[in-house]
Amino acid sequence: MNIAARHDLGNAPGTKQEAIVYVVDDDVAVRRALSTLLRSVDLQVETYGSTHDFLSALRHDVPSCLILDVRLRDRNGLAFHQELKNIGMRIPVLFITGHGDLEMGVKAMKAGATDFFAKPFRDQDMLDAVVQALDLDKQRLFDARVKTQLRLSYEALSTREREILRFVIAGLMNKQIAVAVGLSEVTVKVHRGHIMRKMNAQTLPDLARMAVALGIEPSKNTLTD
Repeated sequence: MNIAARHDLGNAPGTKQEAIVYVVDDDVAVRRALSTLLRSVDLQVETYGSTHDFLSALRHDVPSCLILDVRLRDRNGLAFHQELKNIGMRIPVLFITGHGDLEMGVKAMKAGATDFFAKPFRDQDMLDAVVQALDLDKQRLFDARVKTQLRLSYEALSTREREILRFVIAGLMNKQIAVAVGLSEVTVKVHRGHIMRKMNAQTLPDLARMAVALGIEPSKNTLTD
């Protein structure tokens, strides 16, 4: 079951959606060349001559990736990538460098870079990597929206419903839950129906997957008598 589909979210992976490629390089010629290349396949591009300019600019909540020079005048690109991660910016990063070596590329990939290119690189290789990075970011944004919607659905549950939810995903039947929480079986059945409706779950496996996505643990209270 696709949990996201149950929440009717737009811009699912594979659907048409605006995307932006950011380029940070202190070499004007490189910025222009990359901009021309990316625009040739109808990608939206924003270029910056420094990490400061990039951080100061307004960014859009659309799939994006960052082409980042390793050696910048104002900052080391690898260190800047770490800074982005530290502030919670999970944008895919493609490193480029005119001074690249295997060790630097390995470092970049271990730090979570999507790809690494030594100048000069083949245009098609860069385009392929950018498309892959944008697809990754599209999926990331989609997953984040799904989780946000799930969280809102969970927060709509009453305190009692949240309690019963943990018993439900533990696999207990209504009769067992009724004994554990001190309610009638009929009342538990009503609460269970409310939970399924509010969480927009069609089946118990649906509900269990949603609970896992939200980090909700099954109840350890298995009282049955």
